[in-house]
Amino acid sequence: MNWIYWVCVGQAGRMKPEANLTGLFVPLVTPFTDDLRLAPDALALLADEALSVGGARGLVALGTTAEAATLTPGEKRAVVRICSAACRAHGAPLIVGVGTNDTAAAITTLQELAQSGDVAAALVPTPPYTRPGEAGTLAHFTALAEHGGLPLVVYDIPYRTGQPLSTSTLKVLGNLPQVVGVKYATGVIDAAAMELLGSSTPGFAVLGGDDAVISPLLAAGARGGILASANVRTADYAELISLWQRDAAGPARRLGAELARLSAALFAEPNPAVTKGVLHAQGRIPSPAVRLPLLAASADSVRRAAELAASRAHQEAAHQETAA
Repeated sequence: MNWIYWVCVGQAGRMKPEANLTGLFVPLVTPFTDDLRLAPDALALLADEALSVGGARGLVALGTTAEAATLTPGEKRAVVRICSAACRAHGAPLIVGVGTNDTAAAITTLQELAQSGDVAAALVPTPPYTRPGEAGTLAHFTALAEHGGLPLVVYDIPYRTGQPLSTSTLKVLGNLPQVVGVKYATGVIDAAAMELLGSSTPGFAVLGGDDAVISPLLAAGARGGILASANVRTADYAELISLWQRDAAGPARRLGAELARLSAALFAEPNPAVTKGVLHAQGRIPSPAVRLPLLAASADSVRRAAELAASRAHQEAAHQETAA
């Protein structure tokens, strides 16, 4: 199924692709073996479970949660191939992370991904470390939009990139023909966030990227989320988004508060170390291993997160058993 369709934007009536960015997108971890080799079968299973059981709208490959910076080019191709196959099987969109502060290299990567025909959009951060300023950032994304050949989701995460973006710059980016959304992960819900969520740019979706505050972002108008915590309790994160979309505020607030506690536990140590520890404890990946410079999560952090990661049904059953 082709998830790209076209909407009219701008005074010139140009047409713009939109990758149907609504709902939950799971940025998958990259499972390793104990000796740090890629575990492709485990990744394929995670991808299938997220879409078939968890109710995710789509997947994100090669995000920060995937430890993309430590993967070889061959491993990156394998990860994209595995996630593409799962998305094709379920008629789901695939977003692929393209993180670099080299505009020319990013264009080359985008063009290679576009040739596959399986990628709905690329998730591209503000150029990290270089800190080119808002004008330079706009020039960077303009070049990617003109020459990359793929719809783009801007990744606004200033505490990682060192480059904050104003609401006005995000709106300008949102009007670029190939920019279809933003993963909004500024760490705060402030006046700027409310202004962005209150604006309406056709074909430009705001997706929450701060797991612990996804519920209030959804309440304020975010279309969905790209949430690392959704590697566990995927169905509950999908349900949270659905509840806010149905204006079921009471249940959404209760579930949101519960999942916020889970997110805090999963991010108690650098992502995705705790998440991998939980997935390994659940028997879903062969090892909790992460690659340097990350270190494996402590046993206490994994234990606390694993308790919160149990599904609501499992928690209720355990409570009833204890009460009996």
